[in-house]
Amino acid sequence: MSDLQIELLEWQKKVWADPTRFRVVAAGRRCGKSRLAAWLLIVNALQANLPNSHVFYVAPTQGQARDIMWKLLVELGAPVIASSHINNMQITLINGATISLKGADRPDTMRGVSLKYLVLDEYADMRSEVFEEILRPALADQKGGCLFIGTPKGRNHFYDLYMYAELAGEEDTTFVAYHYTSYDNETLDPEEINMAKKSMSTHAFQQEFMASFKNQGSEMFKEEWLNFGTKPEGEEGDYYIAIDLAGFQDVSKKKGKTSRLDSSAISIVYVSESGWFVEDVIHGRWTLDETANKIFDVVKIYKPMSIGIEKGISKQAVMSPLMDRMKRLNTYFRVEELTHGNQKKTDRIMWSLQGRFEHGRITLNTKKKDWHPTFLDQLFAFPDPLTHDDLIDSLAYIDQLAKVVYAGNWEEYDDYETIDSIAGY
Repeated sequence: MSDLQIELLEWQKKVWADPTRFRVVAAGRRCGKSRLAAWLLIVNALQANLPNSHVFYVAPTQGQARDIMWKLLVELGAPVIASSHINNMQITLINGATISLKGADRPDTMRGVSLKYLVLDEYADMRSEVFEEILRPALADQKGGCLFIGTPKGRNHFYDLYMYAELAGEEDTTFVAYHYTSYDNETLDPEEINMAKKSMSTHAFQQEFMASFKNQGSEMFKEEWLNFGTKPEGEEGDYYIAIDLAGFQDVSKKKGKTSRLDSSAISIVYVSESGWFVEDVIHGRWTLDETANKIFDVVKIYKPMSIGIEKGISKQAVMSPLMDRMKRLNTYFRVEELTHGNQKKTDRIMWSLQGRFEHGRITLNTKKKDWHPTFLDQLFAFPDPLTHDDLIDSLAYIDQLAKVVYAGNWEEYDDYETIDSIAGY
């Protein structure tokens, strides 16, 4: 290990030096979680006494494991790596021990292995059963250790584990808890974090940068955050249109006159330097033909920079009549495919809209009084499962279409993640 140049931040040194078997670390973004995890994986693999010893790094998905950890492990462990195979996400060290990168979404790939050490990264985003039923038994015969690390996501199983570790004391000395904020990374300019705070919702900042376990609560959106007005004059910008389609009845049979199962919503938003101006939100229970007509009409009127429709069978169904109208009227436009990006709807809407509303970056068109009551009812009730959310969901999708400028020079940090300077995620 003498060839390894191990450099750690002050907070990382404390976790590194702690001999406790199970270390639970709640840490803010850009704190340096990935680098600490990488060094612990490498060193614990090198210290393995048994031949063909295994060390696992587990992220919520296989893709995340590769994106977060592969390059970093190869770089830091270069002096002690015998071979690496990105196809099977496995690194073999000079002592024969292997480091494998896994996704918690594929738990069956982790069965039947004896583990010397384990890192569970972004533990809040994976099912607790993955550790409890599969990975905890894998640590038993070697009495292997584990690092649970991540940013909180409310008071879920990560919170429960953190509190257990914090309060266990002498009753269970195998667990210890640590809490660090993004300010604990001395290589980060505090002003960059302060700048992010100004544009993020309070909840988002507390969770993402301060590593707070505080629940969002029922008031995701507050009445005092609402801003009504008219389209900004003389300010350069573009229109964007996002469409949230509810499912069509008998869509698989391609019946042209199908009725709606629920309401569809079309959000028309003018995006400029000052934020979002919500021109209109059109909604209703429409047939396929009616839906295509509505989309075509708003596109003709507003000539948007981009049009997006949520991915799924409903999008596939509506594209046929929409293309027919394009051909018939000799007017063509591109339709982008909107996705949920492996986010829960609640999280996606919160990250897209909460910070913007809180900081006055969304203006609702006062000339469109007719849609305000329904829209506001959905906004203030969210995330009530008994209340529809199609209008605010379509508005949240604008975030995917209208790209924003990112704050700060985060690329220089090894665990770089993009921060939306407006939405704050």
